[in-house]
Amino acid sequence: MKKEKVVIGISGGVDSAVSACLLKDAGYEVIGMTMKLLDDEKTTAAITDAKRICEQINIPHYILDITKEFKELVINNFIEAYKNGQTPNPCVICNKNFKFGLFFDQAKKLGANYIATGHYAKIENNKLKMSEVKEKDQSYFLCQIPKEVLPHIIFPLEKYKSKEETRNLARKYHLPISEKKDSQEICFIPNDDYKKFLNNKIINQEGNITLKDGTILGKHHGLYQYTIGQRKGLNISYKEPLYVIELKKENNTVIVGINEDLQKDSLNATNMNYLIEKEAFFTTDKLYAKIRSRSNLEEVKTVKELEDKTLKITFKHPLRAITPGQYIAFYNEKKECLGGAFIQR
Repeated sequence: MKKEKVVIGISGGVDSAVSACLLKDAGYEVIGMTMKLLDDEKTTAAITDAKRICEQINIPHYILDITKEFKELVINNFIEAYKNGQTPNPCVICNKNFKFGLFFDQAKKLGANYIATGHYAKIENNKLKMSEVKEKDQSYFLCQIPKEVLPHIIFPLEKYKSKEETRNLARKYHLPISEKKDSQEICFIPNDDYKKFLNNKIINQEGNITLKDGTILGKHHGLYQYTIGQRKGLNISYKEPLYVIELKKENNTVIVGINEDLQKDSLNATNMNYLIEKEAFFTTDKLYAKIRSRSNLEEVKTVKELEDKTLKITFKHPLRAITPGQYIAFYNEKKECLGGAFIQR
């Protein structure tokens, strides 16, 4: 009987390496593919690790060089978002366009019907679901991937309950990267210092830091150095703690307020991606949402599609620090991810 062919994204890390081993054990014909996103030492080292892993478990290894496309679609978008007073989420864009877009196209060219990654998420009945590993769940970052790809995705880590379980499997398989640290930061930001990265890309424009009523409290040195909910680094004095509540590009102003000002019960979102039929989304009994990857599921009160296709979402309870530039991911009571949209305001 001919084996099903699957192409797995091999990053050089523990999760994808273990996933490749699990696929082999499950009887698949496994092909490893590493996407080259950047031209730097870290990427070169990761590709070397990926190649070693594939050699050890005896699977072919391909490199897909998308440095040009990655710069245009992800890095440039990241810079533009900060210029516009937004706080972007590059991983969502990368997953949509590359890891579950271009990558799947390449897999089909290799004759594979499936792609796999080391993401902590589940696919059940062609539906995307949250992982059992709550602190590692990555379904939020997948809310914009194409619905058509869902039947072709395998997440080998979906049944594991902790990262330590995954590491133990890496040791069992004698993988050379079993003790390699998890990558936490954005891949193209050295040392996770995004301000330093942006200092070289955005011209500092001094502007005012004001209260909602326009009272000037101080000066800022570039909108990109602030995000909604920020308290530290404002260098202003006031009778009570102040937080960034809005970034206004049109007059280059950072608006601050008290903690209560950060509590909002609605938002507008654009570019909705449906992972189920649109009609089923709007008729879901109980709808929940996350406004950032590590936030809790919050109950949605209403969702209304406006004439321009923008969604107006209201919540049962106010949420703190809703941030333009991030994404809102929707879920039902079964913890199935129903899709996601770009938070506009």
